[in-house]
Amino acid sequence: MVRRALKHLFTPDWVARRAFPPHTLRALEQAIRDSEIKHRGEIRFAIEAGLSPAHLRISTRERARQVFAQLGVWDTEENSGVLVYVQLVDRRIEIVADRGIAQRVAQAEWDAVCRAMERAFKRRDYQTGSLAAVGTVTDILARHFPASGANPNELPDKPALL
Repeated sequence: MVRRALKHLFTPDWVARRAFPPHTLRALEQAIRDSEIKHRGEIRFAIEAGLSPAHLRISTRERARQVFAQLGVWDTEENSGVLVYVQLVDRRIEIVADRGIAQRVAQAEWDAVCRAMERAFKRRDYQTGSLAAVGTVTDILARHFPASGANPNELPDKPALL
């Protein structure tokens, strides 16, 4: 517990920028923009290096839920927001889906996307792993919330560095 806390407290924010440099962030933003043409869902991608002391006592899943709320992913017309949350120090990824999607997609399907990303990240292949995850999330959303009629972009496509 102490070792984990020290890792978080002494990990600078630039660690996230090293793993996700500007060209990777732009590629993710474009992938999300392209994705949202195919479905009525909204995807947010958030990356966090170290956690603050206040967040060390909670699980990665709970932190992802906090970020989901903080970024307003819940605030879509059809409750069709999805957050892909990357916690770099703990090397954990969580996907949180709003209630409109959660009742149609089993958590195990989201967890499989997370584990695939973690395998890519273990090889330090952040861009490929992230883009593949956005592609899989796109397929899931297109299956359950296909694009039809008006399809406004309700949330920013740019990944959030926390």
